[in-house]
Amino acid sequence: QVQLVESGGGWVQAGGSLRLSCAASGRTVSSYTMGWFRQAPGKEREFVATTTWRRGNTYYADYADSVNGRFTIYRDNAKNSVYLQMNSLKPEDTAVYYCAAGTVSSAITTLQYDFWGQGTQVTVSS
Repeated sequence: QVQLVESGGGWVQAGGSLRLSCAASGRTVSSYTMGWFRQAPGKEREFVATTTWRRGNTYYADYADSVNGRFTIYRDNAKNSVYLQMNSLKPEDTAVYYCAAGTVSSAITTLQYDFWGQGTQVTVSS
């Protein structure tokens, strides 16, 4: 089992930045696919970003079109953690953000992930 705990959410004005953290425990997640999803009120949970382990200890990142160029996903394996740096935030980025772990490479759907955190609220005001 992998336990995931998100932190770093909060309120920010449009154009601002936030960094979300996801701390994993129970297993080392350095070789897991790690993802960030978000869910706004009344909407389905949607893919935001993913980072997949590749041979040679490199990682491949993929992003939703809506955040590409503004958000960056990265890991700190020494801390067994993954992060989401969010810049140039927009009101439409307002949602609960979830961290997820799985074993499918470059996974972008919720069904491809096995473990989920409880989420952290991000609110962007205009």
